[in-house]
Amino acid sequence: MVGISKGKYILNDFHLSRCKTCHFAFITNPHQDVGALYGSDYYAGKGADPWVNYEFELKNPDTTIRQYEWRGITRIVLDCVPVSETTRWLDFGCGTGGLVRYCRDNLKCQAFGYDAGDGHEHLRDLGRNLLTEKDLAAYKESFDVITAIEVLEHVPDPLAELRLIRSLLKPGGFFFFTTGNAQPFADKILEWRYLIPEIHISLYEPASLETALKMTGFRPEFAPFPPGFDDVMRFKILKNLHISTTAVWERMLPWNILSRVADRIYKLSHHPRGWAV
Repeated sequence: MVGISKGKYILNDFHLSRCKTCHFAFITNPHQDVGALYGSDYYAGKGADPWVNYEFELKNPDTTIRQYEWRGITRIVLDCVPVSETTRWLDFGCGTGGLVRYCRDNLKCQAFGYDAGDGHEHLRDLGRNLLTEKDLAAYKESFDVITAIEVLEHVPDPLAELRLIRSLLKPGGFFFFTTGNAQPFADKILEWRYLIPEIHISLYEPASLETALKMTGFRPEFAPFPPGFDDVMRFKILKNLHISTTAVWERMLPWNILSRVADRIYKLSHHPRGWAV
């Protein structure tokens, strides 16, 4: 065991362990009441993760800083695969559906969302493009693109989740995800601010994700700081400064430089992406 991380939202001692071979780190005693963690407070920014406010983003899509992340993700995907009206794109763990709506409105593709949390009340406008857990069985090998943005850190069994995602992708399909990189914090992981032991229960290094992708039917590919990642980092920097809305002053900043400097420190773009084999 690496040590104990004390929860702030759920006042428990959480035990963190790490595999000596692949460096995958995980909470061995995760909180079992998922409903208490991912209820309405979580979506309103009053839950275990104070740096997210999905309700605000849902109500303010034109002013939220999240639009930078949506724009960056779509650019990353477009740089890898062609996207047209026939492209089927699933955002796995879609939250309140911001990326789904962005893809639908800006790329005109067939954008679907799936989320296991309690945010479904915010997803009604997605209609038939909102998938439930029961729906997934009917969508085997149906999608050209799957994204999972800040999802994998929440799951207790990453291999099972990756196998499910692979089963939904067409052979040759593209899988892009984001999650924190534990590698820069390997010697001080208990001090890493990204470690929120109530909800971030699986922590990865690039090597552990490469191994996991290979084990679950993907061909890993490394492409540090691809086109569009500057916007992803721009969002993350502003979010961690507790800035929620776009502003003139931040638009004037040299994000092409600032984003690269931040990525050199946190190495978020060093994780692999996956191609379904």
